[in-house]
Amino acid sequence: MKKCNEVMTKNPVCCRPDDMVAKVAQLMQSENIGSIPVIENEQTQKLVGIVTDRDLALKIVAEGHDAKSTKVEAVMTRQIVTCRAGDDLQMALDAMAEHQLRRIPIVDDDDKIVGIIAQADVATRVNLPEKTATMVKEISQSNAK
Repeated sequence: MKKCNEVMTKNPVCCRPDDMVAKVAQLMQSENIGSIPVIENEQTQKLVGIVTDRDLALKIVAEGHDAKSTKVEAVMTRQIVTCRAGDDLQMALDAMAEHQLRRIPIVDDDDKIVGIIAQADVATRVNLPEKTATMVKEISQSNAK
């Protein structure tokens, strides 16, 4: 089984908690990505949250907030599920399935962001179509009881 660092996208685009949501939405559009890790600052690169396109849709658009005056810290997820670069990819896949995550940040021992694994990374960089299909199915299942 591959390690996370063999599949992850290295040096992902990041933002800070005090960035405005509008800037993050524009970054998502220009980079064609659905989530952006939130770091403490450029020096430490310490992961403190993650913001997704779904966060923006539900917490900004649906609630009628102004994206130009709302900071990322108001909409980001602070409890982040992560893996380490040297972890087996299976650990990341299991965590993604268990927590229904479409992407998982990869950090070093100091919680510095070093990469991110998205469903697309698994689909395009791992030659295991059955595992990819199972992962997508588990992530996409509804939690409705």
